[in-house]
Amino acid sequence: MSMIKVTFLGTSDAIPSAERNHTSILLEYKNESILVDCGEGTQRQFRKAKLNTNKITKILITHWHGDHVLGLPGLLQTLAFSNYNKTLNIYGPRGTKEFLKLLLHTFAFQGKYKINIQEVEGKFFENSEFYLKAEKMTHGVPCNAYTFVKKGRLRIDKKKLEKTKLKGPILKKLKEGKDVTYNGRRYLAKNLTYGEDSKKISFVFDTSFNKNIIPFVKNSDLLVCESTFGEELEDKAEEYKHLNVKKTADIAKKSKSKKLVLTHISQRYSKDPKKILDAAKRIFKNSVLVKDFDEIEVK
Repeated sequence: MSMIKVTFLGTSDAIPSAERNHTSILLEYKNESILVDCGEGTQRQFRKAKLNTNKITKILITHWHGDHVLGLPGLLQTLAFSNYNKTLNIYGPRGTKEFLKLLLHTFAFQGKYKINIQEVEGKFFENSEFYLKAEKMTHGVPCNAYTFVKKGRLRIDKKKLEKTKLKGPILKKLKEGKDVTYNGRRYLAKNLTYGEDSKKISFVFDTSFNKNIIPFVKNSDLLVCESTFGEELEDKAEEYKHLNVKKTADIAKKSKSKKLVLTHISQRYSKDPKKILDAAKRIFKNSVLVKDFDEIEVK
């Protein structure tokens, strides 16, 4: 069973603190390394976490406010100097192509690899293992939330298979849920396989509350969501088109998500971050507050 690993490289809001870097999160699954946002200092966070930037396959940009993208120029240049030999796929909301074009011209980019840029909405990538979806958010500028969904599938029970002597191409039929006949004996797929559930990871960063969020993140195994403001600053959250912790926890509860991860924390809570966590837990018990370099595994 392949594991999904999520590493939190930056968990601050617009202004980084001594403890929290600008927003950046890495999702790893098999040969995929998907970076969600790239705040200032992200490539240095990679070094501190002993992660390899050359393994990055995709970058998902939620929006083009500086605290979510100021690390891009340095990261892209480092990849060029490190003989990055893949096509780098960068996805984002409306305006992403123009912003990247201007960015690459501004910094006299010395790249030698191909960059594929797409402005996305809805399902924008799919293979046999997983798919990615984007949904519009409301933040005053074009903004996306994202989901990563590892597909459910049938798995063969190896211990039961050993007793059957089945092997070769016939196993493909079992994986498809089809019964098979071998040496005159019929084997039922349901007796030799088990279902592996799909897994859903959702990322919702800077946005005000809107009707799209709950259906988009519904049944997430892991909901990573901004919690910039405490429950006492609901008016300020609405003014700046952000979520406060009460709204964030309410989204987790109403979407029937399994686990809520609180991030994008304002530096005003540096001395007492537990205030944010406690407020979330009163509404949604399975809430955690992450700090830089925390890791969460989803199996």
